[in-house]
This record gives sequence, structure tokens and C-alpha cells, in this order.
Amino acid sequence: MARKTPLLHRDDPEKAPLVGHVKVTREDWLNAARDVLVTEGAASVKILPLSNRLGVSRSSFYWYFGNREDLLAALLEEWEARNTTGIIARCAAPAANITEAVCNFFRCFVDETLFDTGLDFAVREWSRRDTAVRAQVDAADTARLTAVTAMYSDHGYDPAEADARARILYYMQLGYHALDVREDMDTRMSRVAAYIKGFTGQEPDASALNAFADFAHKAAR
Repeated sequence: MARKTPLLHRDDPEKAPLVGHVKVTREDWLNAARDVLVTEGAASVKILPLSNRLGVSRSSFYWYFGNREDLLAALLEEWEARNTTGIIARCAAPAANITEAVCNFFRCFVDETLFDTGLDFAVREWSRRDTAVRAQVDAADTARLTAVTAMYSDHGYDPAEADARARILYYMQLGYHALDVREDMDTRMSRVAAYIKGFTGQEPDASALNAFADFAHKAAR
């Protein structure tokens, strides 16, 4: 999916109008900072360039954040809340069988509102140069893998097999996006049944596949 740049609060007709002297919100600062983090890296997330981008003075920044470090911490909090929480929630979602469970996991990776792949890899790149961020990434991967392993265990896989299959599924999915694989949605969906069989060792459930395909095509619009 192409990355979508959010509108500024003041330009978004779906949001309440700003009042007083407020020109941009905390959310606007975070959105702008996230876009810079994804496209240019953490070192480029700086207050003055962001204020120029938003068309406001630097004083606006200090209404919402104490300093640049607070902004970076808020970006990491958003990454955790969206990406790690998203995977954990989808893995724990009710599923009649392992096919539906894996399709629930896959939903994160076709809907940017559930998992922002660009943000995830930007944070991973950041972690190569910052040991504290690396510790957060390692903790997030552990939490995500624990959730995927539990998903397999809940559907009858023994602990060793659940652990191995969880790692295969999770690492494959991250690798798929790291390689920036370019496929249209129809091509991608045509491979899901074979993927499910490979990841589970079981014949896929047709109704779960159809429900996932409908979800994926709607998310891609």
C-alpha cells in the first residue's frame, strides 16, 4: 500500500476547527515528525525544519513538547501503540481455526491503520545507532513473537512447533516488507492459500480466505 500523508488538523474537514491562535496541533507535529522519520531518518527529526514544514514558529512546538527528546519519545510510543499492540490484538482475535487466525495476523500487513510498515522499519534503522531504541525494538519483537506463538498454541500446536512456526511466519512477513516486494493485490491474494498451508501444515479454510481477501481489497482502496 502507498503511504498516506495525513492532512494537517486545520485542513481536515472531518475534524473540528481550531480555535484561538492555534494553527497546528500536537497530532500535526507528530504526523510531520513521523513522515520525516520514515523518509529521512531519526537524525533529520529536528524542531526548526519541522516548524518550517508546518508553517508555524518554533514556539508552537513547546506548547506540546518539552524538547526534541520528548518528540522522539512520543514517536516511539506511537510506534508501540500502533504496531506492537496491533499485532498482539490481531493474534488474540477470535478465530474458528488456524487459517482464520493467520489471516487475522495478515490483516495487519494489508491495512496501514493496523500496522505501519514504513514506521516499523524506520524505527529499526534508528535502533542501529541508538542502543536504547534497540532495546525497545528487541522488547517489541519478543512481545510480538509471544503473541504469534500463543496463536499457534491456542490452535493445538505443541510448544516447540508453535515457537518455530511463529518465528517462520513473523520473520517472513517482516522480510517481505524489508525487500519492498511489489505485487498488486490480486497477485498477492492468489498466493495466500499456499502460504497458509506452508505456515500451518494444514489445508486452508476457504471461508476464512474469502473473508480475508474481501478485507484486503477494501483496505487497498
